[in-house]
Amino acid sequence: MQPIASNHRSAAGGPDRLLFRVARDGGAWVLLLALASLAIAAAELGLPYVLGGAVDALVRDGSAGIWVAWCAGILVVLVAADALDDLASGAAVARSTARLRHGLLSHLLALGARPPMGSGELSARVVGNAADAGRVAPDVVRASCGLLPAIGGIVALALIDPWLCATFLVGMPLFAFFIRRYAQDATGVARRYLTVQGTIAARLVDALAGARTIAAAGTVERERQRVLEPLAELHGEGVAMWRAQMRITVQDVVLVALLEIAVLAVAGVLLAEGRITPGQMLAASQYVVLACTIGAAASGVARLVRSRAAAARTHELLVQPAVAYGDADAPVGGGRLEFRGVNASADGRPVLTGIDLVVPAGALVAIVGGSGSGKSLLAALAGRLADPDDGQILLDGRPLEGLSRAELRAEIGYGFERPALIGDTVADAIAFGAWSPSRSTVERAACDARADGFIRRLPAGYDTPLQQAPMSGGEAQRVGLARTFAHARRVVVLDDVAASLDAVTEHEIGEVLTGALANRTRIVVAHRAATAARADFVVWLQAGGIRGCGTHAELLAYVGYAALFGLHASNNGNGNGSRR
Repeated sequence: MQPIASNHRSAAGGPDRLLFRVARDGGAWVLLLALASLAIAAAELGLPYVLGGAVDALVRDGSAGIWVAWCAGILVVLVAADALDDLASGAAVARSTARLRHGLLSHLLALGARPPMGSGELSARVVGNAADAGRVAPDVVRASCGLLPAIGGIVALALIDPWLCATFLVGMPLFAFFIRRYAQDATGVARRYLTVQGTIAARLVDALAGARTIAAAGTVERERQRVLEPLAELHGEGVAMWRAQMRITVQDVVLVALLEIAVLAVAGVLLAEGRITPGQMLAASQYVVLACTIGAAASGVARLVRSRAAAARTHELLVQPAVAYGDADAPVGGGRLEFRGVNASADGRPVLTGIDLVVPAGALVAIVGGSGSGKSLLAALAGRLADPDDGQILLDGRPLEGLSRAELRAEIGYGFERPALIGDTVADAIAFGAWSPSRSTVERAACDARADGFIRRLPAGYDTPLQQAPMSGGEAQRVGLARTFAHARRVVVLDDVAASLDAVTEHEIGEVLTGALANRTRIVVAHRAATAARADFVVWLQAGGIRGCGTHAELLAYVGYAALFGLHASNNGNGNGSRR
């Protein structure tokens, strides 16, 4: 079966449909849980009848052997069914939660490079909220089957004597009113509680990510206060939830106690009049207790309300549109990229406007510009880590959106300033990608990235587990570069990868870009003059557009360009970046 919510269409129908699919994913365990719950309900309904029969047999004949045997059998069924209920419930929750989390993670990865919210909020929804939603199947089964003893108890009271049933039913409208009001109050409280909980998680994750900066700045106490600021609101919502639960519990206890007293009083009168037997009175005393278990509906409502609130928060992730890919293979070519009338935004803000650019196959191109000029966004557009608002980007004449995911990721590779290394060993981290390169390709890519030397000095070389391979920022970056070199067949995009490299290694990587990788198109986001100087031509971004294209030497004639690198223009120029 396909994991739930693996694409945008599976999120249709809202939180209630999502809960239905989550419950269904419990599979055969949900059916087994239902059977165990039905067995428990049947045994609970049968036990008072058997006890009453035993009492009447003792009064009448002085012997209740067969009834005692029935009692023992029912108790065995209760114990076995209860154990099976616990096993099936745990397995169903684990299965449903795992499938929901798998679907959520798959969908998040399909959203592309820009998540819809912070990592802390995402963690809260994928971990905590998914667990709450995953419990829906046992809650529904138990709530449904739990009503059977209550309804059966009411019917049994009517069979013993209609007056017993009528006495019990007098209090039911009031009880139904209490349950309905509780459900309305609890829904809003549960949703607000989970929202505040997610806010705290998001702030905590952000603080942990910036722990060194916080420590260096001496703002630990201020950051602690910022993270825990919503705690008062969380406390308030928690107290509101507890008060609602306490209110319904007190109402339940009082009303149930009054109903039990009333029914037993009527049963006593009926016994005195000879209309029921002692055994029937004993059975009635047990059936009224079962009938009052309808009060457990309040607890079931509370659990379902929390599950629904959690499902609503996970559903908000699932309705985010995933990146759509085509099914076409990459065309024959050497890696020519063409931007046609491209406009692109980031975080709802226009960044790039009217970009028309052709990157020849096999060219080494540097992208430069001031902060916020759109360098990284242009690099992201080159391989569909982001999509333009308008316009098209083509690889050797074919639009990128028409390529399949596997083809696109095999043809265009990325290197980042802070790469995430994924895999069991160092070799796995380099081989990680849309396709698996051979060991010789992995080692050759590591040599090109100037990572082979320190990798071979590790305890097990390329087979050293990542957890046992402590690396500096520059070394991790070189492993990330090796992964890029091992996979990108046609285009290599490097986003400021020289930031953590020393001058010698940067120079060596520059030689690789102009040597071993010369058969591929290379796009480099550059912050250093040396990187720009190696490029075949430079794309200079300014104010959301292309300010100029040319070699580094040619563009140095402009004051604005030279100022990017702290240099003086080779010719005199005005402050707008134009030659005089």
